[in-house]
Parts: sequence; C-alpha cells; structure tokens
Amino acid sequence: MTRPSVRRKIAVASWTAPTEGRIHARAEVDVSAVLAHVEVLREGHDVRVTLTHVIGAALGRAMREVPEARARVVLGRLRPIEDVCVSFAVDIGDGHDLAPVRVRDADRLTTVEVARAVEAGAAAVRAGQDRSFRRSTSIMRAVPTWAMRPVVGVASVVTGGFGRGLLGQPGRPLGTAFVSNVGSLGLEEAFLAPVPFARVPVYLAVGAVKERPVVVDHQVVVRPTCVLVATADHRIVDGAHAGQLQQALLAHLADPAGMDAPA
Repeated sequence: MTRPSVRRKIAVASWTAPTEGRIHARAEVDVSAVLAHVEVLREGHDVRVTLTHVIGAALGRAMREVPEARARVVLGRLRPIEDVCVSFAVDIGDGHDLAPVRVRDADRLTTVEVARAVEAGAAAVRAGQDRSFRRSTSIMRAVPTWAMRPVVGVASVVTGGFGRGLLGQPGRPLGTAFVSNVGSLGLEEAFLAPVPFARVPVYLAVGAVKERPVVVDHQVVVRPTCVLVATADHRIVDGAHAGQLQQALLAHLADPAGMDAPA
C-alpha cells in the first residue's frame, strides 16, 4: 500500500459519518457557446484557456450576484464574506493528489486572467515554489495521526472561520467557492465532499463533455454538454439561493463572451 497523501490524512482526520446539512443541485449544460469562446481565446492569447476557466469565471460572477451565498459560520453565527475568491483543484500527483489554486477577485477577472492565474499557481505548486502549500504540507506530514483531529479542528476555527493564517495555510484556504474538473478523471458527474475546516459555502464539480441530445428551437439536436453538480452548505445556501446561483451561472455560460467584454 502506498503512503497516504497529506490530503488523504487530513480527510481521515476531518470527516465522520455524514451528519451536516448539505444541499445539492445538478444541471446538464449545453456548452457549445463556451467551447466556441474557448477556441477564440486560445487563438488570441498565450495561455491555454479551458472550459473549467470559463466556468470558474462564471461562478465568480454568480457568487457576486447572490451575496447571501458568500458567508461562513463562525462560533454558531453567520459571517459575511465580502470578496469573491474562487479556488481550482489542480492535479499534482498524476491523478492521485490535488492542490488548490486560489484566484482572487474571480468575479472581476476576464477568463484569460483567470486562466493565467490558475496556470501560474499550478506551476508554482508543482515546482515546490508555493511557500504556503510547501510549509503546510510539511507541517501536516509531521503531525502524528492521533493529533490530526484536534489540529484540524483548531485550523478550522482560525483559518476557515476567522480567516487568519495558521500552520502554513492562508486564511480561508479554499476561498469563497471551489471548482473541480472531475471530467479530467473520466467522470461524467460527481458530488463533491466539502472540506469541513475550510468552510467553503459552494463547491462545483465539472463533468466530462459528452455529445447528448438537446432541444433547440423545438428540434432535437446533438450538442456537446457537461453536467455541473453543486454542493452547498445548507446553513448558508437554501433552495432559493441555489436557484438564483444556478440561473446566474447558466446565464453567463450562455453568453461567455459577455464576461470578457470591456466594462
């Protein structure tokens, strides 16, 4: 058996049997317009823009437009989150380990700017140049297994709750929302398991793009689609908020060029 990753070690220490309230939402999205926009951006810029970058930019804007979803629970009370920082899961272990790359002000960046931020962050993590990730990984490897649960509990209050750095982690280490492209792993859809200590209100899984029949102008046609699955903290996000977030997200994905138009 291979040595467990730090991420796995934290997961074992953090999670118990499911008891917390979660709300899930699933949408099958025609991504024709998004993929066409991706091709345009790739031709005009020196960064490899992907579907995930467009969806992350759209999610940032949706989070801005539904401020009620930007909150975290601290000592039993809801505290607002003023900014929109979207984190992206990046592969650092050939599919066996992941690391988050935080993109600040994702609600205001163009898709290309989001792509550049993710690319730079991923390169730094993989090269061991991300100081916070390197330090926190080193500290967590040194913590005995029996001490992981209390250590993670303290980190939850300090980093996830109060937004202060601790154990090498920055405050609110996974940001306001978290995006993971599970399609790159061959999955058509997945329901993400929230990381309790990070206290992220919304997680979004991006499934693999598949050709599926859809109805366009009362006609059934085959279009590239992907399944988006959101997992949200039900203490913060209720059904009405989930509906507003989904409508805002889908509106931006239907007109991705609009996110990159000059203000």
